Amino acid sequence: MSTTTTDQKELFGHPTGLFILFLTEMWERFSFYGMKALLIYYLVKYHLFLDTEGNLLVGSYAALVYATPVIGGYLADKYLGFRKAIVFGAILLVLGHIGMAFEGNAATKSVTGEIVRDNFALQVFYLSLAFIVMGVGFLKANISSLVGELYEQGDVRRDSGFTIFYMGINLGSFLATIICAWLGDEYGWSYGFGAAGVGMFFGLLTFIYGKRYFKGKGESNYPEALNKVTFGLKTEYWIYILGTLSTLIIWQMVQSHSIVQNALIVSGLISFIYILYYAITKLDKIARERLLALTILIVFTIVFWALFEQAYTSMNLFADRALDTRFLGVDWKPNQFLSLNALFIIFLAPVFAWIWVKLGKYNPNTAVKFALALIFVGLGFGVLVFGISVSEAGKVAAIWLVLTYLLHTMGELCLSPVGLSAVTKLSPAKIVGFMMGVWFLATASSEFIAGVLANIAAIDTNVGETLALDVAKPAYLKLFTYLFYTGVGIGVFLLIISPIIKKLMHGVDKELNK
Repeated sequence: MSTTTTDQKELFGHPTGLFILFLTEMWERFSFYGMKALLIYYLVKYHLFLDTEGNLLVGSYAALVYATPVIGGYLADKYLGFRKAIVFGAILLVLGHIGMAFEGNAATKSVTGEIVRDNFALQVFYLSLAFIVMGVGFLKANISSLVGELYEQGDVRRDSGFTIFYMGINLGSFLATIICAWLGDEYGWSYGFGAAGVGMFFGLLTFIYGKRYFKGKGESNYPEALNKVTFGLKTEYWIYILGTLSTLIIWQMVQSHSIVQNALIVSGLISFIYILYYAITKLDKIARERLLALTILIVFTIVFWALFEQAYTSMNLFADRALDTRFLGVDWKPNQFLSLNALFIIFLAPVFAWIWVKLGKYNPNTAVKFALALIFVGLGFGVLVFGISVSEAGKVAAIWLVLTYLLHTMGELCLSPVGLSAVTKLSPAKIVGFMMGVWFLATASSEFIAGVLANIAAIDTNVGETLALDVAKPAYLKLFTYLFYTGVGIGVFLLIISPIIKKLMHGVDKELNK
């Protein structure tokens, strides 16, 4: 700890501002994952949505969450600066989570089978989701960027600083899926969603309080543009007004899966055509082949995340409907098993980092790591297939879901740490920002696809009622078998073509795997 002035203080050898961002991100992820852990249950149990409707809504919401940081990042770069963008995003998130705590009346099913829902409560719910989508858009990418700004170029502490920061993400996720899931099940949806909102409010207060520790970092690089007056208002205020009003558009989009789907398709086609045009007309052979390698890798990430994100739809419903939730002598809430991903990351991330270093020259290239990720996520579903098959007439033992999360986390650790680095290393300098947007767009697409895939196991009979095991288990067996073959099959295919991708990278792969 160090010197006496606020601007120079350090904590555990890092800028004090890092720990402010750690706590802010921890609380933001607490709110995000706490709400997401309850979402599919809230839709099918409280508002009596069909599985198909619930899965697609979760997919559309998650797709929009991953698409909006492109806009929030752009506005922060060009106008607001990271700090103001984060504060604005956090305020929107608090408003969204406050709205989520409003339950309204539970849906009812008449003797004729008609579902009667509280439409006002549903509209409040959709609007709340819209605020959360826009809030994440302004906060998520920019808080990571602010972490980077705390360190000077070449500061050897940067990588360990990001490692500490990402521990905040996983700690928030772990706590959320334990606490919010328990509150939602024991006391009601408003308590679970409300706890997520309280977490985000703490995050906002932490960030505002910690401003003094950022040493002036994260401020606007273009104060003239930010303060320019148009129609009597500064650009800064126009951004806040238009950003808030944009939630009205998201409010409608989140209710229309076809609009989200069409927007993703159009955006994807435009992006692909532009990449093709740029590669052919602007780049030399080496740069063109590196961009091609990156585009191929991005396509495979869509498959990985579409399978991995079953956690919040089909796997979450499976845990509720077909799993014996007693594990290690404790009766767990079905959605508390979601905490295992964050827990395994906390314990395994250092192990994987050590393994890659120890392998030295035998460290797998990026394409091989992506292939391993797909194989691991496929094998995770294979474990569930086996668990369902040996369960006979009873519920499936929890150990099989635990092992699935272990394998899925191992897959994530093979792909996620090098993914964004690959974008920055393989993209031509002039379109790095665009390709980062494509990366997020691909993730958004995978979230939507995850909802569509989950519908393979949709069980829409006897909506709102407890499902018999002989109905639930075959449905999930069918889906998980399909996902097992998909993950392993596409992973093996990528493994086979990995030497070609490595060749297209022209040595960049060595930098990514150091």
